[in-house]
Amino acid sequence: MNIKILYFARIKESVNYSTEDIVLPADVSNINTLKNYLAGRGEVWADLFNGKQTIRAAINHELVDDMMAINDGDEVAFFPPVTGG
Repeated sequence: MNIKILYFARIKESVNYSTEDIVLPADVSNINTLKNYLAGRGEVWADLFNGKQTIRAAINHELVDDMMAINDGDEVAFFPPVTGG
């Protein structure tokens, strides 16, 4: 499955880029398994995606929970929670 991932705010700063096209392994089928897959890339990735920090996700511009399925061609965005003030 091919998807595009967008990273925003401190996530983008931590991984040093804002977007990537990626081919997912067959066992990555939802946001949760995608986060686990990304966490396996190394220490910086694990710090962001291991579940200890709140990272929000959107698929094709709609906010989703971690159990939402990912489909071929989707655009997945990750960003920290937004607070107002």
